[in-house]
Amino acid sequence: MIDHRTGTREQWLAARLELLEAEKELTRRGDELARRRRELPWVAIEKDYRLETDAGPASLPDLFRGRSQLLVYHFMFGPDYTAGCPSCSAIADGFAGSLAHLENHDVAFTAVSRAPLAKLQAYKRRMGWSFPWASSFESDFNHDFHVFHTEQEWETGAAHYNFATADYRPAEQSPALLEIATGTGTDPVTYRKEGPGMSAFALEDGVVYHTYSTYARGLDGLWPMYAWLDRAPLGRNENGIWWRRHDEYEGG
Repeated sequence: MIDHRTGTREQWLAARLELLEAEKELTRRGDELARRRRELPWVAIEKDYRLETDAGPASLPDLFRGRSQLLVYHFMFGPDYTAGCPSCSAIADGFAGSLAHLENHDVAFTAVSRAPLAKLQAYKRRMGWSFPWASSFESDFNHDFHVFHTEQEWETGAAHYNFATADYRPAEQSPALLEIATGTGTDPVTYRKEGPGMSAFALEDGVVYHTYSTYARGLDGLWPMYAWLDRAPLGRNENGIWWRRHDEYEGG
C-alpha cells in the first residue's frame, strides 16, 4: 500500500511549479554564496610543506602541476588505518569523472592523507581509483588545516575543527562510530583524530595562497550519491551508517 499523498497530473504540475520557484531561489542563493567564496581574502602560505606522491617528493606548489588553482580533498586515512574512511571513500568514488574537466579548466586536484604513501597506493589499487593522492606523513599539513588533532588537543578536549574548538572525545561508545572505526582497522579515538574537509589554493607569482576550506556538512555537495538521493522518491531515507565501500556491497 502506498503510504504517500497521491493526486492527479494537474495537481502534481501545480505543486511542481510552486516547488520550481523555490528551487530557482536556492540556485540563485547558491550563486551568491559562490561569489562570496571567491571574494574571501587570500592568505599566503609561508610554510614549506613536503609531501610524497607517486612521482616522488613534492612541495605544495608542485601539486598545482602547472596550473594556477588547486583543490585538495582532506581524505581521512591516518597512519594507523588499514583502510580509508568509508565516507571519504564514497565521496572519492566521484572524483575520477571530474578530474579531466578540472585539469582542462586550469584547476589541479589531489587528495591528501597522513598515511604513508604505500598504504594510499595499495588502497587506491583496491578501489580502482586513478586520481592523484599525496601523503602528508610527517608533515604539519593536515594539522595546520585542522583535519588532524594531536594527542594533547584530544586529551584536553580542545580540538579545532569546522572553525570551532570542541571536545570530540565520545561521551559514550556510539555503535555507529565503533562500526565505522572498526572498518578502518582502528578504534573510535584513533579514527576520530582525523577529519574530512576540502581546501582551495591559488598560485600567483610563485606564491601559494590559501583561499577556502570547508568541513563536516560543508562537504555534502561533494557526495555524488546525495545529489541523486535528494531527488529520489524517498530522499536520503537514512537510518544510521548505511553506505559501504563500493566493493563491500553484496554482489560487489
